[in-house]
Amino acid sequence: MTGSANLLTDNPALYEARFPDPGRLAGRWAEDTLRRYGAGPRVLDIGCGTGRDAAHLHAAGRRVTAADLSGAMLAYAREHHPGPDHVRADLHGFDLGTGAFDAVVCLDSSLLYCHTNAQLDGFLTSCRRSLAPGGLLVAEMRNGAFFLGRTELLGTPAVNGFTWRGTAYRSSTTLHVDRAAQLLRRTRVWTSDDGAPPVEQRSAWRLLFPQELRHLLAVHGFEVLALYDRPGPRTDPPWREGDPPAATADGDRLHLVARSRA
Repeated sequence: MTGSANLLTDNPALYEARFPDPGRLAGRWAEDTLRRYGAGPRVLDIGCGTGRDAAHLHAAGRRVTAADLSGAMLAYAREHHPGPDHVRADLHGFDLGTGAFDAVVCLDSSLLYCHTNAQLDGFLTSCRRSLAPGGLLVAEMRNGAFFLGRTELLGTPAVNGFTWRGTAYRSSTTLHVDRAAQLLRRTRVWTSDDGAPPVEQRSAWRLLFPQELRHLLAVHGFEVLALYDRPGPRTDPPWREGDPPAATADGDRLHLVARSRA
């Protein structure tokens, strides 16, 4: 098995093999949301990962800056998903220019790698500084409210398998809630048929609740335009063109659209 501090993050091609998105569903959802709420052309995709979504937004005619902390992800994005400007930035705190963007996009629970209140404050302060007056923050993430009394995603390992470059990989992922830290912790064990020993990796997402998120956004000068659970690129069933936002916010995913107040 490929040696890595984080198997997927440090091996972007493997990441795309594990999470294929041939129809660019996440990028199409983001573009539809930006058009629905009248965003201007300058977009920052923070936590861009392999760069697929940023490249889709670029192809839709937007001027896109794709930012990530992972050098491996950025190198892969430049080679395989060209078009946007690619820069290294930490979502806990970044400065890519005051009023430089009409929208900030943050997909696939990247926002939830802000584990502490200080990190959340740093992220939202950076977003507000980066946005022109009236600019949009669009985010997609897991929903903390879903885990209030629900256990169907917890405890029991979820097993997935796929083949990449002739090697069969298998992942066993277990989630549990750390209530004191307000984190959803993930333990993932990787095995492969190339004779390499298993690799165990741990990560976590902050569990944010809808009303908590509304408060944080208001404190940082944002007006929430939409906050809903479905449909979206990772919901079941997934979002399709023309689908309006729901009026509920208790499903597994949470979708946010907020406007920077002048």
